[in-house]
Amino acid sequence: MPRELPRITVIRRTGTEPFIGTEHLRLKHFWEWSASDLVSNATRGILAEFLVAAAIGQSDGVRSEWDAYDLQTASGLKLEVKSSAYLQSWYQRVFSKITFSIRPTRAWNAQTNQYDSEAQRQADVYVFALLHHKEQDTVNALDLSQWTFYVVSRQRLECARPNRKSIALGQLLKIGPRVSTFHELPAVIEREGHS
Repeated sequence: MPRELPRITVIRRTGTEPFIGTEHLRLKHFWEWSASDLVSNATRGILAEFLVAAAIGQSDGVRSEWDAYDLQTASGLKLEVKSSAYLQSWYQRVFSKITFSIRPTRAWNAQTNQYDSEAQRQADVYVFALLHHKEQDTVNALDLSQWTFYVVSRQRLECARPNRKSIALGQLLKIGPRVSTFHELPAVIEREGHS
């Protein structure tokens, strides 16, 4: 009979860890190789999560990829971070249309290793992170002035877009999100989450 395997504890790494069997390769080399394209959809989404985590003082741990929501504030608010951008790394004829996924999901519980039976929106607050810069020569995802953050509570999102899988920027703006810069995010998230 196969035994159950417990969840592996992930440790925070520094990038200086060596690949065993070679004198030259370090973990940072893998990171440089795999995550230098900060404008790509996959990496930009993780970067957006990191920026929100840093803004709320929760970036000292390790990202959990499979949790039902992305982050949790010190006050207990569950956050979902979604990212979009006008510019992509690949060839474009026109700017990308700004849309964000808001589809309800079935939460996975790491403790029980099971999914919830009902799909729903898991977070209390949604942070929509838009890399709004439109000049290819100067786009820099590390420049916080090139980001705009739209903050909406689950309740307001449910009232405006029940059972929808995505929301376009124009539709999001009609909801009246609280707009924030990086430095204002903690206070804006708390206000929206407790209103």
